[in-house]
This record gives sequence, structure tokens and C-alpha cells, in this order.
Amino acid sequence: MASSGQNGTMDETNDGQKKSGTRVFKKSSPNGKITTYLGKRDFVDYMSHVEPIDGVVLVDPEYMKDRKAFCHVLAAFRYGREDLDVLGLTFRKDLFLASVQVFPPLKDQQRPLTRLQERLIKKLGSNAYPFFFEIASTSPASVTLQPAPGDTGKPCGVDYELKTYVADSQDERSHKRNSVRLVIRKLTYAPSAPAPQPVADGVREVFMSPGSLKLEASLDKEKYYHGETISVNVLVDNNTNRSVKKIKISVLQTSEITIFTKGSFSCSVAELSTE
Repeated sequence: MASSGQNGTMDETNDGQKKSGTRVFKKSSPNGKITTYLGKRDFVDYMSHVEPIDGVVLVDPEYMKDRKAFCHVLAAFRYGREDLDVLGLTFRKDLFLASVQVFPPLKDQQRPLTRLQERLIKKLGSNAYPFFFEIASTSPASVTLQPAPGDTGKPCGVDYELKTYVADSQDERSHKRNSVRLVIRKLTYAPSAPAPQPVADGVREVFMSPGSLKLEASLDKEKYYHGETISVNVLVDNNTNRSVKKIKISVLQTSEITIFTKGSFSCSVAELSTE
């Protein structure tokens, strides 16, 4: 087992094998007394089910003594800038919360170990304790709203966090020195499927000019994944006596927000212009 420092990733391999094994994310508390191990940080919603969150927590038994270790998953929606949080009013709403006691383990919360947990406990020893969460299918997907120019602080959107902390009770306030926070994401599975080629057009009459200007734009497909190039075909049919000097193409992120009153938010995430 090769680790890359206090916070980061590690490669888990079986003894005697040269091939690389499972990549594991690990993060330790500032005091080094607890460490959280995760097999991945992106969990996919396949519409029929959501991938479970499974991992282990390595604890220092001498430090724990009569203390307990808890692990919880929190999904929250931020709908305002952090610098506007004043007088106890925060522009943030918790959407989903699940919590389990990791140490000492409770009999009614024990379940069969996953393959990842079996391998990690075999490597880490008896002071490693498993945790398991099932995210509700009705919980929202992770999304970040593109901040407007001039916005500072954490962007608005839905984010998930896995937190492991040491306390005497589940409701006790956690301290930074003996807690671990990991950002995770819930993603929606979007398989590619045959669909009509997206096409849009518009016609504009030009003042003091005969004829009209027709603009047509089309995409090569309907669905794009992160990192893919969006190919746009533009057709300009100019029947006026004016010349087209500039064409501008923008990609807008549009989000409908219905948590309080229905509204929408749009922001440009990419732009291209030609002279």
C-alpha cells in the first residue's frame, strides 16, 4: 500500500502483484487521529438506483478512549453569497442528511462488508471500521451555478459533503482538529441515445432595407459531456442591403430554482465571436 501524504490518494494492490490496484482517496484529521478512506468521490444516479457510499475510518484507539466517531453525509443548497450571511441568517438550506456511528460500531447498523471495505480492513488492521450510506433517489444531483462577474466566495448550487468527526454524541458540535471533510458528488447517468439534431432559426427585418436576414444554427448532437467540444453550424442568409459584421455564439447555463418560489437563473459559461 503506497500513500501520498496525509491528504490525497493511495494505490491499493494485492501482495505479489505488479499491476496497479484500486485507487483510494484518503484524508486525515489535522491531529492525525482519524483517517477516512473512500474508493471514489463521484457517485452515479442510474435512475433505478444510486451507487452507495462505502469506505472505512481508521482510528487511533488510544486517543478514542471513551469517545465516539460519527460519519455523516450532507447535501445543501446555497442560494446566496457567503458574504451576505449575517446575524445568523444564511442563504443555505440542508436538503439531505444521513448519519451513522462508526466507532464503537453498533450491532443494528452492521451489514456485510463490500469488497473495497474487506481489502482496506485487511490492509489497515483491526482499528479500521466500515461505514455505508445509501443516497435517496429523490435527492438532487450536484450542480454549480456559474458565478456572475464580480461574485466572490463559494458559488451557489447543490453540494455534498462527507464528514467524519470525533465527539461524545452525534449532536455534539464537531471540532476542526479531529474531523475530516471530503467533498463528494452525486452525478446523473445520461446515456447517449438517438435524438433529432437540434436546429433553431430566426428571421429579422432590417429597418430601411428591403428583404430580411435569416439566421439558422444547428448542433451535431443533443447531449454533450464535460470536456467535449460543442460544434455549432451557422447559416446566414442575408437578403438585405446591409452587411453582417459580427456573429456571436454563447453557451448559457440555465437553472430553474423551485425551492421557494419558481424562478430561473441564466449565465454565460462560454462565448465565441467572429468579425
